[in-house]
Amino acid sequence: MIDITPRAVTGTLAALCALVMGVAIRRGATCTVAAVNEIIDERRCGRLLALIAASTLVLGGLLLAHSFDVLPSLPASAPVTRATVWGGLMLGLGASVNGACALGTIARIGAGQWCYVATPIGYYAGCHVAARALGVEPPLAVHDSPALHASASIAVLLVAIVATFAAGALHSRFARTTRGVSRSTPEEDRHASWSPHVATSAIGITFVLLFVLDGAWTYTDTLADLAQGHAGATCSRALLFGALLLGVTSAPVARAMRGAQARATRVTALQLARCLSGGALMGWASLMIPGGNDSLVLVAMPLLRPYAWVAFAAMSFAIGAASLSCRLLRAHRQRETSRLA
Repeated sequence: MIDITPRAVTGTLAALCALVMGVAIRRGATCTVAAVNEIIDERRCGRLLALIAASTLVLGGLLLAHSFDVLPSLPASAPVTRATVWGGLMLGLGASVNGACALGTIARIGAGQWCYVATPIGYYAGCHVAARALGVEPPLAVHDSPALHASASIAVLLVAIVATFAAGALHSRFARTTRGVSRSTPEEDRHASWSPHVATSAIGITFVLLFVLDGAWTYTDTLADLAQGHAGATCSRALLFGALLLGVTSAPVARAMRGAQARATRVTALQLARCLSGGALMGWASLMIPGGNDSLVLVAMPLLRPYAWVAFAAMSFAIGAASLSCRLLRAHRQRETSRLA
């Protein structure tokens, strides 16, 4: 008879949560860069609100877990310093160079844009160089969180609010689909993307379950721990990263098994260089803040830690400034070209 230990059961459930989270990231194309560009291009903030809703949902879930005394130890926090602001700006610059944030990178890999495999490699290299060669040290740890002093009724209210938004988004999308205006072909209907609110709600729910089962986990934290030589629990965390990647690539794998043609994009040297350098900048910045943008959105911001909100605001500002600068530069070049023509 096979002896199944509680640790094996917990690890399996945690891996399933990471797998589902990967599916949600891929289907929702969750990305801070896309959220900021949506504000600039379309004057809409749906994706940004979806990210904040995910943080709110995680907060409600953590409050409920805390009220039932099943919440594990919290990760360390940090004070707000100048390094927090500079780290947030560098994180946004790195995401702009890369073309996607940490969550968006995983979504791009799932979409068959294989050049983004270089981003985690660059992230690891950036953390390693910053920690070893440049001597960047994480800020002084602070373990308390004001969020967990709220009552369980607040948690229920927060979860209900986010669930209402997600249900509304899902109903709206279903209504558009049934009227036949969402996709042009049956093939596109089968691979229809989730709305941002539905995707981030699924990410928030699975992250809370993962938090209760195995503690706070993000793949960027795993890369940072490996780069700094903290190999204590990185083996199990690396398995979670593998489950996340499996969930993200489930659609391309399923298409390949059916014999369908892969929709991968061509890998170029320029894009590889952008992914490596952008990942390295984000890795370096994560030690200054500390944490990558997935750690900020899913861990530190729900715990109402001020440094996370400051860093995320600085990151969003840097992404917006870089995006506007690129647009102005392209417009100037177009005017020069038309003038010379």
